[in-house]
Amino acid sequence: MNFTRDESVAFFKEHNKDEMHFRHALAVEAAMRHFARLYGEDEELWGLSGLLHDIDWETTQSVEAGHPIKGGDMLRERGYDDVVVRAVLAHGWESSGVEPISRMERALYTVDELTGFITAVALVRPSRSLGDLEVKSVKKKWKDKGFARGVDRGVIERGASIMDESLDFLIENTIEALKPVEREIGLGS
Repeated sequence: MNFTRDESVAFFKEHNKDEMHFRHALAVEAAMRHFARLYGEDEELWGLSGLLHDIDWETTQSVEAGHPIKGGDMLRERGYDDVVVRAVLAHGWESSGVEPISRMERALYTVDELTGFITAVALVRPSRSLGDLEVKSVKKKWKDKGFARGVDRGVIERGASIMDESLDFLIENTIEALKPVEREIGLGS
């Protein structure tokens, strides 16, 4: 890896001032690190890909404005490894046209949306915590199409399919991944 986590956090914050966007980046980073450990992969590489996946969001705000292609360009210009650039592009498969092929790319494609959904579920619970959140509670909210409308459930379902994992497995592991960073992502008491 040619950049440290601290350098990558600073780079992210140069381009993203909204605390909500940073919290999302931390959540995706934590999920990616967790899945890297599960699969025996490079935790630092996976984590940085998760941290930086939306580097361009405050600049672009939409796929129509170039997300995540602009993000890929930003990372390439800064000197990030091609594997990180490709993962960032693949997390926006539908808009970038870069199909997630590697295990890391497939995980990033999937957990980006899933972390957002799980965070939304936790926020409406009395505890506002992941400590007492169960898969069945997430699945109950999943069925409510009016809940967290901005989360593309289709992406998560496609991601589960290309990862060859059940939705329950992915939800359970994403909840576990986010517990250690609960405070940093605005959850818990």
